Amino acid sequence: MTALSLVVPSYIGGFVIVAALGPRGMFQSLLSKLFNIEHLPEIYGLPGAALTLTLLSYPYILLTVRSALWGMDPALEEASRSLGYSRWATFWKVTIPQLRPAISVGALLVGLYTLSDFGAVSLLRFDSFTRVIYLAYQSSFDRGIAAALSLLLVLVALMLLMLEAWTRGRSRYYRSDSGSPRALRPIALGVWRWPALAFCGVVVILALALPMAVLGYWMVRGMQAGQSLDLAWTPMMNSIYVSGLAAVITVAASVPVAVLAVRYPSRLSGFVERSAYIGFALPGIVVSLGLVFFGVRYAPLLYQTLMMLVIAYVILLLPQAIGAVKSSFLQVSPRMEEAALSLGRRPMQIMVRVTLPLIRTGMLAGAGLMFLTAMKELPATLLLSPIGFKTLATTIWSATEEAFFTRAATSAILLVLVSSVPMAFLTLRESGRKG
Repeated sequence: MTALSLVVPSYIGGFVIVAALGPRGMFQSLLSKLFNIEHLPEIYGLPGAALTLTLLSYPYILLTVRSALWGMDPALEEASRSLGYSRWATFWKVTIPQLRPAISVGALLVGLYTLSDFGAVSLLRFDSFTRVIYLAYQSSFDRGIAAALSLLLVLVALMLLMLEAWTRGRSRYYRSDSGSPRALRPIALGVWRWPALAFCGVVVILALALPMAVLGYWMVRGMQAGQSLDLAWTPMMNSIYVSGLAAVITVAASVPVAVLAVRYPSRLSGFVERSAYIGFALPGIVVSLGLVFFGVRYAPLLYQTLMMLVIAYVILLLPQAIGAVKSSFLQVSPRMEEAALSLGRRPMQIMVRVTLPLIRTGMLAGAGLMFLTAMKELPATLLLSPIGFKTLATTIWSATEEAFFTRAATSAILLVLVSSVPMAFLTLRESGRKG
């Protein structure tokens, strides 16, 4: 449940924050009735935008760190304890350094997501870079201004990429001796399980239960007003199909990039890896318009086809898969591949039979991230989808634009429920491996 806020579209998240915590919102109305409180702190501007984007983007760090934790060898922490270090000292000196690549990659994804977001910051009246680009594109006949501003956004993204590379350094994160890591053993929290449960509960309430409650309120209110409950089955199947297809292609494309970055570090491989992150920092409308121009001028056979939409998803969301796969790949010792090579295996056989099974957790995490984010992608879907091809995201947007809040709430709830299926599968799979 803690990862499901990733599927909530930013414009829905922003609207929920305004409806719940804004002036004359649901929370203020409740406090007014109970305690006669008429005013709440201002939610518009930076506070509301920061809160909304934090609640919607923290799963990027959660999933990458969780994947890295599954790949860690518990012998490292046990060795630290046997040398006299306390649990806290072991955590700071052994565990955190091992998780540094996953943390930095997740933080990079959060930073790039924040740079490219438009829906939440617009609804909460915060002047971010994407809003300025959008206004320049809408209000000017000269598209060069918007293009120049987009290039500045690319430069900011490159600065974040350089910062992530600097924090990662040249450390290695695999075993230096022979042998294979043992399975993780659950640690009993004792009395600390209740504070831990309370913290996770508060996160779930704010990031998932609150949006679901507001959406449920819209749906019930519309039904009481006589509106029909129309389940968007066709858009749901379209969303599952195109998101699943894009997830498979993106993970397949992320593996070679991760191999180059980890096994063959150089300026060229670093440039290839960092170039893949640029699309995630650009607003979806910028990438989509670029593909529209490319399709009309140079690839008319791809224009307004499902393949063009999948290409847009791959460009926009490839860093999510690269980050998860790379975090797992850093924990794989090259000696295993060298041993297979010495036994006469070919490089492709080693990749299929040795490397891919060892990074399976990262691949699944990347596929899950990709699927969850593709399900809610809006600008690319609006501009590049084939005629008549509707997804849950476009259905929610159209219903919101037309003020059909019951239909929008129904589709949004359906979006969250459908997206919970792959997350539950990944969780149960990893729990089964632990058992």
